[in-house]
Amino acid sequence: MSLSAVLTATGPSPTPTPSESPTAVTVPSLQDAQESATNAAGWVEENWSTWLAIGLRVLLILVIAAILRVVVRRAITKLIDRMNRTVQAVDGTALGGLLVNVERRRQRSQAIGSVLRSVASFLILGTAALMVLGTFEINLAPLLASAGVAGVAIGFGARNLVTDFLSGVFMILEDQYGVGDQIDAGVASGEVIEVGLRVTKLRGDNGEIWYVRNGEVKRIGNLSQGWATAGVDVTVKASEDLDRVKATLVEVAEKMNKEEPWNEFLWSPIEVLGLDSVLIDSMVVRVSAKTMPGKSLTVERELRWRIKRAFDAADIRIVGGPTVPPEEDPALDPTAGIAAPSVYSNTASPQAAAASPLTPVTPPGSPK
Repeated sequence: MSLSAVLTATGPSPTPTPSESPTAVTVPSLQDAQESATNAAGWVEENWSTWLAIGLRVLLILVIAAILRVVVRRAITKLIDRMNRTVQAVDGTALGGLLVNVERRRQRSQAIGSVLRSVASFLILGTAALMVLGTFEINLAPLLASAGVAGVAIGFGARNLVTDFLSGVFMILEDQYGVGDQIDAGVASGEVIEVGLRVTKLRGDNGEIWYVRNGEVKRIGNLSQGWATAGVDVTVKASEDLDRVKATLVEVAEKMNKEEPWNEFLWSPIEVLGLDSVLIDSMVVRVSAKTMPGKSLTVERELRWRIKRAFDAADIRIVGGPTVPPEEDPALDPTAGIAAPSVYSNTASPQAAAASPLTPVTPPGSPK
């Protein structure tokens, strides 16, 4: 049998269809590719103006935000520098004596400037971000609502933290106290060693460190601002000569006013104010002076020391309290040298009966 007869008998083999063969790949024709390119070009041609407008709008928002941020930050910096120059101008004058020192004001102004710059940057950049999202036609209502709910939840959960932070901000803005001040915060007292927006650190009198939350402070007593008062009460006998007492105190005050370093600590001359109180057997003379902040105790100790030495030299006796018990002369009391009678001298007293010898008891019927 020939080869042609065999092929005729078997018939032509079927051509596999794409559905029958999973590995078949449909190759797009040139016409299909041309249509796709035409559609893409048309879509780009229709939307390029919208894209360009959105891009220019976003770029404009970012540029304006950056320029506004730089301008605001420079304005805040110039304002802080002007405040520092104003403080330096009054330093050393009578008005400057009532203010805190220049370094203290410089640190405070830097802290205020840092807080203001941070707040300005947050507000400007946050507003720019919302405007950019609005440019892309993103619905901001759910975002703002979610942020509001989250803010309320965080506010309730961290209300103590928010209270501490806000109290610290207002404390810095109002310059209630600073590093190096001696304060009484109610819950603790001592020297301020660190001031933060949430916590203030104090060094107590015994060396301990107190961490005081700013939100817990209800009152502040600052002992380092302005000036302090040094007051000494001198109690002497009512029989002392007032003119001699006053002359001695004036002499001590004038000498201390001229000596160093007390002439720097004293912001006003030491004054003898006069009698503060008069009792039956004593009287109190008041001595007072304005001192540098934080130096009142030092001046008071030195002033007491000098007054005691001057009174000893002038034979003026200082008594130790507002009332002095009267002194009696033993020679005027006739019973001063006689001892008190003893209870044993009275034979009827229980003490004498207990000390007397026991009498032997004779049994009945025995010979006496």
